[in-house]
Amino acid sequence: MRSLNEHIREVRAFAPASVTNVSCGFDVLGFALNRPGDEVVVRRKKQGPMCISRVVGDANSIPTEVERNTSGAAILAFVKTMGLDDHFEIEIHKKMAIGTGLGSSAASAVAGVLAVNQFLERPLSKSELLPFALEGEKITSGGDVHADNVAAALLGGFIAVRSVQPVDIIPLHYPSQLACTVVHPHIELPTAEMRRILREQISLHDAVRQWGNIAAFVAGLQNEDLEVMRRSLNDVIIEPVRGKVIPGYEQAKEAALKNGALGSGISGSGPSIFALCDSQEVAQQAGQAMQRVFDELQIQSDVYVSQVNARGAEILEVKRKDERLKMKDER
Repeated sequence: MRSLNEHIREVRAFAPASVTNVSCGFDVLGFALNRPGDEVVVRRKKQGPMCISRVVGDANSIPTEVERNTSGAAILAFVKTMGLDDHFEIEIHKKMAIGTGLGSSAASAVAGVLAVNQFLERPLSKSELLPFALEGEKITSGGDVHADNVAAALLGGFIAVRSVQPVDIIPLHYPSQLACTVVHPHIELPTAEMRRILREQISLHDAVRQWGNIAAFVAGLQNEDLEVMRRSLNDVIIEPVRGKVIPGYEQAKEAALKNGALGSGISGSGPSIFALCDSQEVAQQAGQAMQRVFDELQIQSDVYVSQVNARGAEILEVKRKDERLKMKDER
């Protein structure tokens, strides 16, 4: 059994949103954004079982039972494996709505396990925390585990998922200037429904085209070849189906491309739409053009612009018992 650092009383961790699929890489490609993201605060309790004391933002749609909450389930798996007492209180700050296609549930799970790992003075690397964060993702995916959001949020940068069982995540080199705009239209498209509408069978012709695109896109990332990336950001299997149920999708994608984006597509299962660009300036321009499409449709939307986040999840604050005692003495 491992012991906690007795001096740490509270840890606040952050995990970023992520864009997954990236057009041609359904369930196997993803990258992290600088914002939005979720924060999770974990505090030590003197006694009693683990609990979720508060959810800030989107609270009505997020369960507070530990076993049914993505962050709680991930922390519970970590605590059991590490042989810890579960005397923790969890506070979740949702900085992005669920069902956006930006990996909200994954971000909460990642931030939670990163925070508890800090109580142990970080015995596990980020990569070693992946299986625990994936336990949280099972809550929202109905048992099917998809590692693209979790891996991108935890590790940062671009990632490829070679396998989930066993977990095999490959970080990808990418051009450092890459930036992304994500536009989130305020419409509801449940992830389960967006998976249900997908075709169970595809033609060999479409499969070969998709394989070619993903292979070329990864090569474009590795070689920093923007033109190869531009030619490869094309999904011939998933987005033609999902795009039909997102109002303004085709127009927003066209607006992004006309304003300089390397490529554009659906983030995760939607409804958010991303535009990958070769600079922050182009990303800003593409984002404005995409939002105008939804304005004309009288659909409210949020726009997020950021560089690709190379850091991934991080510890924001560690509060120690001796700091509290020092404050009392100074009074």
